[in-house]
Amino acid sequence: MHLEEEDHLDIKKPLSTYLPELDTTNKSKIKIDDILLHQAGLQSWIPFYHSFLEPIYPDQKFASSKYSRQYPIRIGKSFYVNKHLRYTEGSFSNKQEGIFTEEIARGIYMNLSLTDSIYHAIYASELNKRKRYLYSDLGFYLFSRMIQRLSGQELDKYVDSLFYRPLGATTLGYKPLERFELDRIAPTENDLVFRKQVVHGYVHDPGAAMLGGVAGHAGLFSNANDLAKMIQMYLNEGTYGGIRYLDKKQVEKYTSCTECRNGNRRGLGFDKPEPDKDKNGPSIDNISLESYGHTGFTGTMVWADPATGILYIFLSNRVYPDAVSNKLAEMDVRTNVQKVIYEALIVK
Repeated sequence: MHLEEEDHLDIKKPLSTYLPELDTTNKSKIKIDDILLHQAGLQSWIPFYHSFLEPIYPDQKFASSKYSRQYPIRIGKSFYVNKHLRYTEGSFSNKQEGIFTEEIARGIYMNLSLTDSIYHAIYASELNKRKRYLYSDLGFYLFSRMIQRLSGQELDKYVDSLFYRPLGATTLGYKPLERFELDRIAPTENDLVFRKQVVHGYVHDPGAAMLGGVAGHAGLFSNANDLAKMIQMYLNEGTYGGIRYLDKKQVEKYTSCTECRNGNRRGLGFDKPEPDKDKNGPSIDNISLESYGHTGFTGTMVWADPATGILYIFLSNRVYPDAVSNKLAEMDVRTNVQKVIYEALIVK
């Protein structure tokens, strides 16, 4: 939003304008606004870390569709992982030395060259040619690289200097262990497959972890109060504490539903209420269609409503101890809480 406002970026242009290495891929023509709207045809996600794990015993598989003593770790529907896995040779080390520089969890260091492997996997991934809504985090990996090139700063330093620090949002940011004691940070997941430990103080998403904990799709930590400062700035149409961070028209543009007529409820980056009552949506029914927000994989929900001024933040580490169970979504906990708030605050 800020880069476009400063005329460093045009979201109507292909992403390859700013990442020319995409010119030789099937993503040479995908436009930035379509990525923000999740209608660029990108795959929903790629489990990159699978490529760097292998069975200890060569006659065995990485995973099975059925539970057994050999495949006891469930990480998805009908997806059970081998209990005897190891890192592929040269990918990770328990010592920070030489090429093993990036700490992905306590005492595990990644070969820095694997960063390029992640991006090359995105470049080589299949593209759905039909223009339809499918949530994908792959474009946000690429946005991270693009923003760093255009700004000349690493992503975490760029957003901290531009937004978080001036807002006084001292807990909002990447790499929390560099700023806080461990007991101030909620544990993430007991990762039995990739990092083989209770991940605590590190980003949950394995791909973001392999990028050093700083990525466009994951890696942010915050308490509720500091996250509220950032979202209140949007509700204030770009201002907070007497300081303007974004132009009013820019906020309106990104938080509007530009493709509703085509069945896509999304804003540019932001999620929006589902106007079709026959479809499931991210927020309560009958909420203002002006509202916008985000629901995260780890259980977070933030929702801003310009029509009422209500800002709702729900923080959760629902992936602890593991990410398989999702009662938070199954029981509609977040939207049920939101419903109670609206019933209490809105005069009928």
